[in-house]
Amino acid sequence: MSEPTATPTRATQTPTGGIRTGGTPMPRYAEQLIRGRHATRAFRPDPVPEDTLRAVFALAGAAPSNSNAQPWRVEVVGGAQRDRLADALRTAHAEQRVTPDYPYSEGMYAPVHQERRAAFGADLYGALNIGPEDHTARAAYDAESLGFYGAPHAAFLFVTGDGGPRLAADVGAYLQTLLLALTAHGVSSCPQGLLSFYADTVRDELGVEEGKLLVGISFGYADENAPVNRVSTGRAALSATTTFHA
Repeated sequence: MSEPTATPTRATQTPTGGIRTGGTPMPRYAEQLIRGRHATRAFRPDPVPEDTLRAVFALAGAAPSNSNAQPWRVEVVGGAQRDRLADALRTAHAEQRVTPDYPYSEGMYAPVHQERRAAFGADLYGALNIGPEDHTARAAYDAESLGFYGAPHAAFLFVTGDGGPRLAADVGAYLQTLLLALTAHGVSSCPQGLLSFYADTVRDELGVEEGKLLVGISFGYADENAPVNRVSTGRAALSATTTFHA
């Protein structure tokens, strides 16, 4: 398993009213789960067992949504379909057939966001031995990522209804729940915004007729020996993002 966590087997109440999960107090287990989740960018080819897949996606379906609308449609690929889709995505990328359902622009990021992105990029490409001015190698790595970083599975999250931002926020809640469910089951993952840039290609290959594509997630078991999987990302200080009003 790629991200060992204490998978809960039994929940009991502590004398102080807290919860223990598999012998671990719930707050500590929750912190291990949330902080233990990280983006994986190199996978082993081993597929995730079907019973684990079904358990993970059933658990993700417990995600919250406004008025319990559950405005998500999830398409999960593996096997030969995964390979066909990867080929189609690479072809669309090479032919510059970009069809995002949600607009993207570098200008949408504030200066502080750009600083954080630059710091992450330096760490990521450094782990890959790609220099800051080697734009050819960076572009090649982007193209390679359309093969799901070698992961045996990928999931695509579509926003149904009118696909507007309020409904997209609900699907964002589903996304985080899915990522944590995968982690709890020892499955590594990587949300990939680039996969959503080729929404028409995904729709055509999978026969999807409803919804707007928000994001794709590559998942499977991590290649523990890949240096890129040892890249660690920092987080902003609580005071930089959160204000408590009394």
